[in-house]
Amino acid sequence: MKNRIVKSLIIISLLFSSIVFAIGLDEAKDTGLVGEKDNGYLGVVVAQKDAQDLVDDINAKRKAVYIELAAKNGITLQQVEKLAAQKAYGKTSSGHYLWVNGKWVKK
Repeated sequence: MKNRIVKSLIIISLLFSSIVFAIGLDEAKDTGLVGEKDNGYLGVVVAQKDAQDLVDDINAKRKAVYIELAAKNGITLQQVEKLAAQKAYGKTSSGHYLWVNGKWVKK
């Protein structure tokens, strides 16, 4: 009986821990896990699975939008990425990370 309770508690704690570790973009930026790169996409500042999953998901969505914008405006994907990076750098809050000259720096 005691083993069943312990096993149940372990399963429940694992379930809740996976929920707790699911993070959003604002929280990831606020805690310094991710930052804006000079290519229009996010990058992982601190290696963490949830941060990488978030970056991969958002970058895939960004790329889809960038491709649409490039086609709509008759410009290349690289031009859209560059413009998006400039805009993201300008909008990045103080204390958040930016990729500058090959390294992460706080704005």
